[in-house]
Amino acid sequence: MTDPAVPTETPEIPDKLYFRIGEVAGLLAVEPYVLRYWETEFPSLAPKKSGTGHRLYRRKDVELLLKIKHLLYDKRYTIEGARQSLHDDSKASKPKVPDRKQGHLFTPDPLPGIRSELASILKILK
Repeated sequence: MTDPAVPTETPEIPDKLYFRIGEVAGLLAVEPYVLRYWETEFPSLAPKKSGTGHRLYRRKDVELLLKIKHLLYDKRYTIEGARQSLHDDSKASKPKVPDRKQGHLFTPDPLPGIRSELASILKILK
């Protein structure tokens, strides 16, 4: 296990479409069984399976695994804490949809403000 005071280095992810579990395990410096376990604990992590049943991770899966490893090993989160942190991050990155119940279906019309600003500029220019 790594020292939490010293952050682990982020490995360079090769420019490939798919990675096999052994490649990902090597990149993250963890055993393949750890990755299989994380798949069961983090629902957003779902690698594709090849016709022969091998796991095929995409780049976004590898990036998510790097985040998971950072939360668990560097920040010393529990599995539940890491899951919650990832959930909170995904909620924060989604654009806010106006709440229809509160009457905010449309944003206020910006044209009256623009018109008044243009009118004041026109007065200055005259």
